Amino acid sequence: MSENCILTHAAKILNERQDEYGDPVELLTTIADRWSITTGERITREQVVLCMIDLKLARLAYDPRHFDSIVDVIGYAVLLNELR
Repeated sequence: MSENCILTHAAKILNERQDEYGDPVELLTTIADRWSITTGERITREQVVLCMIDLKLARLAYDPRHFDSIVDVIGYAVLLNELR
């Protein structure tokens, strides 16, 4: 799949996820708050995104051709940009 098609697909997925789960910044805030309780350490929204990217990269290390993980890395990078 071409780069433009992948980026278009990632944008579509981000929109679908927002419809399903609400505002991504609010969701990342909720996840950060929950992970902070779980770990006993303050976790930021940016750290949540970086951890999710790392999870996807670990999966890609197992199967570098896994399309969904590639798209997810792109989507999380976009969210990281939104947080800054």
